[in-house]
Amino acid sequence: MSGNVLFEVIVFLVGAVVCVPLAKKFGLSSVLGYLIAGILIGPYVLGFVGEEGEDILHFAEFGVVIMLFLIGLEIEPGNFWKMRKTIVGMGGLQLLFTLILAYPLFTYLGYSWKVSLVISMAVVLSSTAIVLQTIKEKGLFDTSYGTSAFSVLLFQDIIVIPMLAIIPLLTETTHAAGNGHQEEMSAYMLENLPLGFQALAVLLSMVLVVVAGRYLIVPLLRLVATTRLRELLVATALLIVLGFAFVMELVGLSPALGAFLGGVVLATSEFKHELESNLEPFKGLLLGLFFIAVGASVNFIVIEENPLLIGGLVIGVIALKAAVLFLVGTLFRMQTDQKLLLSIGLAQVGEFAFVLLSFAFQLRILDRVQLDLMLVVTALSMTLAPILGIINERLILPRVGTKESQRRAMDHIARSQKVILLGFGHFGSSVGRFLRSHGIEATILDRDSNRVDLLRKMGFEVYYGDATRMDLLESAGIADASLLICALDDPDTTVSLVKRLKEQYPKLKLLVRAKSRYDAYELLNMGIEDVYRESLDTSLKLASDVLHHMGFRKYTIHRQAQNFIKYDDDSLKRLAQEPRNSEKYIFRAREEIELQEKLLSEDLQRGIVEDDHQWDSEQMRIKDEKDNNKRTPNNTEPGH
Repeated sequence: MSGNVLFEVIVFLVGAVVCVPLAKKFGLSSVLGYLIAGILIGPYVLGFVGEEGEDILHFAEFGVVIMLFLIGLEIEPGNFWKMRKTIVGMGGLQLLFTLILAYPLFTYLGYSWKVSLVISMAVVLSSTAIVLQTIKEKGLFDTSYGTSAFSVLLFQDIIVIPMLAIIPLLTETTHAAGNGHQEEMSAYMLENLPLGFQALAVLLSMVLVVVAGRYLIVPLLRLVATTRLRELLVATALLIVLGFAFVMELVGLSPALGAFLGGVVLATSEFKHELESNLEPFKGLLLGLFFIAVGASVNFIVIEENPLLIGGLVIGVIALKAAVLFLVGTLFRMQTDQKLLLSIGLAQVGEFAFVLLSFAFQLRILDRVQLDLMLVVTALSMTLAPILGIINERLILPRVGTKESQRRAMDHIARSQKVILLGFGHFGSSVGRFLRSHGIEATILDRDSNRVDLLRKMGFEVYYGDATRMDLLESAGIADASLLICALDDPDTTVSLVKRLKEQYPKLKLLVRAKSRYDAYELLNMGIEDVYRESLDTSLKLASDVLHHMGFRKYTIHRQAQNFIKYDDDSLKRLAQEPRNSEKYIFRAREEIELQEKLLSEDLQRGIVEDDHQWDSEQMRIKDEKDNNKRTPNNTEPGH
């Protein structure tokens, strides 16, 4: 029955449905649940899935491609360019140090220099899928660890390209390889061109992705959007990712890298959130399938034949990579806890190692025994990664790094009321500074120890800790607090935390940051009354300044901005009940916009007559103009 595709699909789904909730129930990551499910249903335990698991693994790697596309959507081109030093610096040093240490290790084990070099290149790579999925679950993207881990992983995805180009140079039997290799390499249409032409083609392909993203993809999405068919938008989203990945693969680049670049290009388009919502289910499903396939690929027969060698290699590789990453984190002046997160989080061997090792086997650089051995080491290191992360989080981190603020007496924290502020980034710091200027001190928690250390030096009472941990919140005085301000950056983490807070502390007043209108809808539907969209006031401030420069009175603008917020909040609550992608929602939204504009227009006409005596009246405007003229140079020639 194992050859029945429908049966295998059912087995995969049952494994996920049973193991992942159990893992979450015991406080483990979903990744570990998927890996355990794969081990159980694999050919060496229950035997529900046979040797074809490797084919499933290659198919499921498309989940990694979609994940990198979605990550690219979150990074605007300007921010990506700012990260270039971290990407090249941390990624390059990690690559260099790991190769320097790994190569002599495998040479010492008796492998030839060619085999040692190939295995060392594979060992350099970490698992993009496991690391980024864990970072997302923990809400760590906005920390030093999250940024550094992403930079190293992105560099590794880029460096796979020259690695795949180097491996054929290690053998004289490239064209004598098996049919499987010939079929695989036939997709790489530039392989017989001179190196200079290959480099030019790679550059042109990247330019093509940028140009297509700006001038072809967006108009295509606008055209598809006019049909109002959700299934067509979903198909278009998949087409975009597949197209970017295919173009990059044709010139020998990583499909995941191509998808990431396409995501960065489309990060500023109006279809950003539409693409995210359409692709998120596919990403989650395929990544789950990928992790299950990795678990199923753990070959227990090979482990039984070489237990000491494999155990030693797994421990040695993880220790070597962890030490290198800790050293790199030290060179980049990361705090101890952030270095531990980085070193243990990226210590496993990654999914692209499967590609490199299989490629080297097809070129007859590795023999079957060496291939099986390293595939098992790779799979085991990936399986152990979530377990090591849990050990680090629960046993090691609480004893090192910036100490958490839990055992201090909190009675002095607030003068008029007790306030807890979660997250002290750009948004939360403005809130905290304004409160402190009015004599309100808050218990401030942030999980980026680098930022905590800096802010403490600046005089802020900021404490390191994971704000999603209920035990930490309890020790910070949440039971006696009057208000809790949630200024966390990750919407998913915010929603999950707010649900638990409402259940355990129903009387606690919650004031919650929303990154977008759609996040605000979700929070409102959960019963949160005080929701604050992070860009609303800033955008109104800009619009108010424009109106002032156009001749409107400051008092009038101020009053109209307050009215706009009131009307928009009322509209937000009414629209929160409507499905976001339905025609009814679009119709209702248009009605709300028209109503807002009508009310604001009426307010403006009424206010000009009734409130002319208020501040910024005509007399004050005349005085301001005289003051401005005194400060303005008399020379008004062009160019001055």
